[in-house]
This record gives sequence, structure tokens and C-alpha cells, in this order.
Amino acid sequence: MKLAEITNYLESIAPLNYQEDYDNSGLIVGDPNMEIRAALVALDCVEKIVDEAISTGCNLIITHHPIVFKGLKKLNGKNYVERVVLKAIKNNIALYAIHTNLDSIHTGVNARICERLGLTGTKVLSPKTGLLKKLVTYCPQAQAEQLRSALFYAGAGNIGNYSECSFNADGFGTFKGNEDSDPFVGEKGIRHRENEVRIEMVYPTQAERKILLALFENHPYEEVAYDIYKLENKHQLVGSGMVGWLEYDMDAYDFLHLVKDRMQAKVVRHTDVIGKRIKKVAVCGGSGSFLLREAIAAGADAFITADFKYHEFFDAEEKLIIADIGHFETEQFTSNLLLEIIQKKFTNFAIRLTEQNTNPINYLF
Repeated sequence: MKLAEITNYLESIAPLNYQEDYDNSGLIVGDPNMEIRAALVALDCVEKIVDEAISTGCNLIITHHPIVFKGLKKLNGKNYVERVVLKAIKNNIALYAIHTNLDSIHTGVNARICERLGLTGTKVLSPKTGLLKKLVTYCPQAQAEQLRSALFYAGAGNIGNYSECSFNADGFGTFKGNEDSDPFVGEKGIRHRENEVRIEMVYPTQAERKILLALFENHPYEEVAYDIYKLENKHQLVGSGMVGWLEYDMDAYDFLHLVKDRMQAKVVRHTDVIGKRIKKVAVCGGSGSFLLREAIAAGADAFITADFKYHEFFDAEEKLIIADIGHFETEQFTSNLLLEIIQKKFTNFAIRLTEQNTNPINYLF
């Protein structure tokens, strides 16, 4: 199958515009039209992962972390990033990363952590803004239903758990075509009044091209009147971290042991146990200290994440327990998640999980 078939599917689930500004998700090495024989899935793309791909006949490596974060000015193999890219190119292996865009979706990395911990009633901890727009257009009443259906099919009108959402208001429009016009209704040179429906729909920004194409192809008018508005609304299903509830409240130490066990963590660095029982829990895969205020504001009793600095532990101020279990440990189940996502769509595609542990941190007990 073509590489583009796989990457397009992954980006339909975790669009690239969901990634953070600093990130570099997407196709890093490879031609979208190349034929893919088999794929290897890993958390990190390091040299031993490329070697494993070569030995197992995989010409695509899909990882959570991008091998290239910053621009490469030279490719001479002086560091592991350059060596990985050079070896991948030399062996015609495509490299694809699906990082903070996979973190951001409500069925992504953080959902998998919540699942491991047995959390229910989960929702995004810090929803993103700037991902939604509104389309407003005006259509003759007789053709309005066909146009609505086409826009829905193109991806407009989805709000949370609801689809085919629109607002409609009856009114009338006026227009007068010149000699070069070809009006759908009315006559050239004569002002025409037509009963119309004002149709409003919210849509995700990444679907705009497809939605506008549906608008132009299904609207009966020669000149389509429409407006697009940028929305500052939060996208409740896209953002950073998640928060949810344990089935029953737990003693703090029992909860920390549960986290260590369920997340297969070697060590749990945590703030003082403050006496209250744990019921509501916030999580963030990878480096999550930037979400501490949101976790506190959400009323979480504990916050599970990684990469807290020494002084940042003080910021908990006994309002919750911070449990830092390690960056790799919070994200180690992401490879399984990616495998499941791909196998659900491409049931006969040859894909395998890496047998390598790419955690760069070791522990001495």
C-alpha cells in the first residue's frame, strides 16, 4: 500500500494542526507515493529502531516522538539524530511521527493512561482554542436540505457527541445579475427577491477545503454568498491532559501503589501525602508540569505526569498530590495504541511493535 494511505488515515484521527507549535509531527523522511511493505511502531526513533526495521523488513517506522525537532543544517552523522536520518534514507525507510497531535485527541495518549488507571467520566483537562470556524451561507429553501446534507457529509456540523448540527433561519435575499450573469432564479438586469434559508454550521479548521468544495458543488447559485468566522470556542474533545474519576475513593498511598503497578513505573516521585483520599485524578502523558494550575482548578486530588522540576513540586501547595512517574513510563503504552489504531483500519497490513526498550533513563535501586 502507498505510504500516503497510512499517513492520511492517521492524520484523519489526529490532524497535524492539533500539534503544539514546537512540535514536528508528520512525515519526516519518505515519499508519500512509496510502497510500504511493513511498518514498525515504537515510542522513539533511535538507531537501534532503524536497525530493527532493517532486520525485520519494515520500510516504515511510526513513532510517537519525532526524531527531528529542530531544523537540520547538515547531515554528516555527527549525532544520533543525523545518523538515524541518514540510515533511514540509505535504506529507503520512511519515518513518521505522531506526537502532540496524538496527545491532544480525546481518544489518544491520555485516554490510554486513564484506561490503565481505571478512570471513568473522563474529559480533556485543558481544551484548545482556535481549532473551530463557523460557516454561514444563504440558500433557496427548496435546495437547502440537499446543501445541508452535503455540508454534513463533508465534515461540518459536529459538536462534541452530536453530528449534523446547524442553525437555520428563514428570510429573503435580493440580487440583480448583469448581462454576463446566468442566474439560477430571476432574470438578468432585474432585481430579484428570493425566499432563502440562512444556514450556520461549525466545523474544524482542517476540514475547510473539503467543506467549501461541498458548498460550491451543491449550492445552486452561480455566485455563492457565504461568510467564515474564526471562533474562540474551546474544542472540548481536543487539548492537553485529561481528568476523570476512580470507581471509588482510595487512600493516597494505596493510590500511588496502584499507579506504580498499573503504569509499570520503576519509581514514583510525589509531593507530600496531604491526608485526603483520592477520587478525582488528572493525567498528562510526557511533560505535564504546565498543566498543574488546570489540574488544581479542576479539583483533582492527584496529578499523574512526568518531568516536574524540583521547585515545581512546591507549586502543588498541598492542594493535590503530584505523582511524577517518568516520561517514558507515561507514554510507553502509546505504541500499543498506535498498533490498534492502524490494525482497525488496515486489517491485513504487516505491522509490528518494536522489541527494543528506548527509555534513555536507567534506575539503580
